[in-house]
Amino acid sequence: MEEKKKMLIAGSGHGDIPLIVAAQNLGFYVITTGNQPDGPNGLGIEYSDEYHCEDYSNKEKMLELAKKLEIDAICPCTNDFSAISTAYVAEKLDLPGHDSYETTLKLHHKDQFRQFALENNIPSPFAKSYNNVKNALKSINKYEFPLIVKPIDMSGGKGVSKITSKTEYEKAVKDAFSISRANRIVIEEYVEGTQHSFSAFLRDGKVVFHYGDNEYSHWNPYLVSTSSTPALVSEKVNKRLIEISEKISTLLSLSTGIFHIQYFLTDNGPKIIEITRRCPGDLYTYPVNYSTGIDYAKWIVKAAAGMDCSELNYSPSKRKGYFIRHCVMSPEPGKVTDIIFDKSIKDKIIEKFMWWEKGDLIEDVMTTKLGIVFLEFDSAEEMIDKTKRLNKLIKVQVK
Repeated sequence: MEEKKKMLIAGSGHGDIPLIVAAQNLGFYVITTGNQPDGPNGLGIEYSDEYHCEDYSNKEKMLELAKKLEIDAICPCTNDFSAISTAYVAEKLDLPGHDSYETTLKLHHKDQFRQFALENNIPSPFAKSYNNVKNALKSINKYEFPLIVKPIDMSGGKGVSKITSKTEYEKAVKDAFSISRANRIVIEEYVEGTQHSFSAFLRDGKVVFHYGDNEYSHWNPYLVSTSSTPALVSEKVNKRLIEISEKISTLLSLSTGIFHIQYFLTDNGPKIIEITRRCPGDLYTYPVNYSTGIDYAKWIVKAAAGMDCSELNYSPSKRKGYFIRHCVMSPEPGKVTDIIFDKSIKDKIIEKFMWWEKGDLIEDVMTTKLGIVFLEFDSAEEMIDKTKRLNKLIKVQVK
């Protein structure tokens, strides 16, 4: 029997399970890694063939592990640090399916991307970067409020602040620096608009598949906890995002694979907030599959392994349904006693992935997720109405 090729997926969280399963279905022996084996960040371990407790954000540790395991392919998990580490490992080991390490930093580090966007006329918030607290604090009089302050290397809203006056400025700057591993922050203009994501698949520099949704933040204004699809944007907006994606792909000679944009739709069109070249988290591929019939995780893994992706062709006219993906979170700390689903949505739930247990202690209400629920509706109107009220329709009870 022929020995399976080894794929290292640099992660092991709940959001990585679709990637692990897809890699196994493609015939790989799947090895996962991560330094938090307990809780949601370790839920992917039981799905993998082998696990190593290593920090996937440490690129040198990942390189050492990859050499030791003699891997044939590597795929990032649903985290930007993982995307950067895997690009580094792939470059050092000459593995296919990845952008260069330099290009990966340019896209995933907020200061580098903002500069790249400015130089190449790509619509993105104007931003100024700083590498020490003193210089950032000295610049207070250069800005008009409101502003957004954020570390350059964190996702999920970590360390992000919206400030509306000078009195909030110092704390926001220090908070952002305290969480940035690169010790760099950006201060950028505040953008008004609706929030969305546009997830494309690039092949030979062209978008051959795209999917869009609407993003909502409930308890934490900088952490997307709910999304719905289809995106409530015009075809003109989608065409513009395809143009931008292909322009960036050409400028940076990007490899085949996922190209995921988070943006605000303003009165002047889309403004890009983030770009990643890894799968989004919280089981993002599930609603993609529901609405398009495309096994998105499979194609993401195939691209990361440098496999042939020529068969992926999709017409947006084929999409169907109205879907919501909702992360269940509590508005207040305490011990979880139950989660109550309103009767008006019970028959709309098509899948649930829950990991909470009775008695679980919630201390950080801004980031703690208890599970993910997927719902399907009959119309855009019903989807919009239920999206706005989901935190009342799905209630976490604590004591």
